[in-house]
Amino acid sequence: SLGIKSMEMEISDIVEGVIKKYPPARKNKNAFGNVKARVRPVLAYAVANCSNGMVVGTSNKTEFLLGYFTKYGDGAADILPIADLYKTQVRKLAEYLGIPKRIILKKSSPRLLPNQLAEEELGIDFETADRILFWLERGLSKEEIGRKTGASEKLIDYILERVERNEHKRKMPPVIKIS
Repeated sequence: SLGIKSMEMEISDIVEGVIKKYPPARKNKNAFGNVKARVRPVLAYAVANCSNGMVVGTSNKTEFLLGYFTKYGDGAADILPIADLYKTQVRKLAEYLGIPKRIILKKSSPRLLPNQLAEEELGIDFETADRILFWLERGLSKEEIGRKTGASEKLIDYILERVERNEHKRKMPPVIKIS
């Protein structure tokens, strides 16, 4: 519906090549998934370089704030056009743009591991996360957020902790000043 050209590439042979170079990564599901997430942008940048294009990121504000992406992996992009929209806003925008319902309603997944679903992995549904993040960004106290959203203090703490713990993913690495 948007007239955007897409391309699919099989990457399992490349992922396998990386895993063969460092076999312990196969036994660590986080490492294995991150290898896959980091292979994707390597190919995306190859295509961008060959076509004088850009890599357009797919992270939304919810994923971005919660750190639900792989650093230097699926978070790698030249531009993040929806990173200032919460997941629920992205779905509403997609509906407005006439994106097919099957795509809008599809369960969110980074597709790094079999049967991986974002909300299950995060332990919270996007609607609740978005409401909490919305008020956190506006500087409300945990008590005020709880009153406005009905979320427990434990859940609000969990969201706040994720945002703080993953701040490093949203920033360039520190430069050690030696001169």
